[in-house]
Amino acid sequence: MTVTRSDVLEALRGVPMPEGGNIVDADIVRALMVEGGTVRFVLEVDPARGRSLEPVLAAAQRAVEALPGVGTVSALLTAHGPTPKSPPPDLKIGRHPTPQAGAEALAGVRSIIAVASGKGGVGKSTVAANLAVALAREGKRVGLLDADIYGPSIPRMMGVSQRPRSIDGKVIEPLVNHGVKIMSIGLMLAEGQAVVWRGPMLMGALQQLMGQVEWAPLDALVIDLPPGTGDVQLTLAQRYPVKGAILVSTPQDIALLDVRKALDMFEKTKVPVLGIVENMSAYVCPNCGHEAHVFGHGGARAEAERIGVPFLGEIPLDIAIRLAGDEGTPVAAARPDSREAIAFREIARRLVAGGIV
Repeated sequence: MTVTRSDVLEALRGVPMPEGGNIVDADIVRALMVEGGTVRFVLEVDPARGRSLEPVLAAAQRAVEALPGVGTVSALLTAHGPTPKSPPPDLKIGRHPTPQAGAEALAGVRSIIAVASGKGGVGKSTVAANLAVALAREGKRVGLLDADIYGPSIPRMMGVSQRPRSIDGKVIEPLVNHGVKIMSIGLMLAEGQAVVWRGPMLMGALQQLMGQVEWAPLDALVIDLPPGTGDVQLTLAQRYPVKGAILVSTPQDIALLDVRKALDMFEKTKVPVLGIVENMSAYVCPNCGHEAHVFGHGGARAEAERIGVPFLGEIPLDIAIRLAGDEGTPVAAARPDSREAIAFREIARRLVAGGIV
């Protein structure tokens, strides 16, 4: 039996805090990683309570060790006090945008690559996460920004949960996992907390996540955009020198209709389209090897030829991709020699060969 991140969190919810409640709801679980049968996590507590909470750490470790499929558990107790002689942190994300004259480069970031789709549910975040990991495995310095403010999923897919920190109270240090620097509005909110903002707040949040995070040095910053053609897309295109956009679609006609809208938006904002990726392209039965085209096949390739942009590759429909993302280790890192990971690797190598990254 394979243990999942959800299994571990459920087990940790059974570990009580001395004052009541459990350690998950108390928001002290950090850096939870599940890799096969190995589980790692940290309990981050107030320094004044460090020694008194050691029994809680031991109970948490026992709870996870009792799960079927768990072989090794690494659990640590950390206590962080305020940084001496530092101003109080000002890490609140969400404000109106500040004035900016034209496109403004990010210092130390060579290429900004947007991953976009005309509609939701086509696997855009999956492509963004695995592309970032695949580029990192090609030796590139890569950052991954989750710009889907309303529906951030990159923290779960990349296996990060710790709140970002700041040394000076102004510049945010991104988290790092799988060789990729990661930042998301989801890391600044409690789990399940909704973002209820109008357009100007979205634009201001993107501006902060781009300019207030210590990204440099990077060869590429991959940005997972929300679906559609709204405020976040326009802000990114107008305020930053985007090297190009990758459009993600499934093969069926309804998804391709929305890809055309996204293409039109990038043309109007003068952002080059680097190519189209066809996700959920084909399903291969693991028992008999039969290949089934659940959502059709070849539609994105044909569309790329029709509109004259590169076709970057086909990503198969496989449960391994979904499971890997749910467990916080993208398939490009979890199973680097698998058919699924190779598909992402080939896209990454095309970008490197083309001088994009």
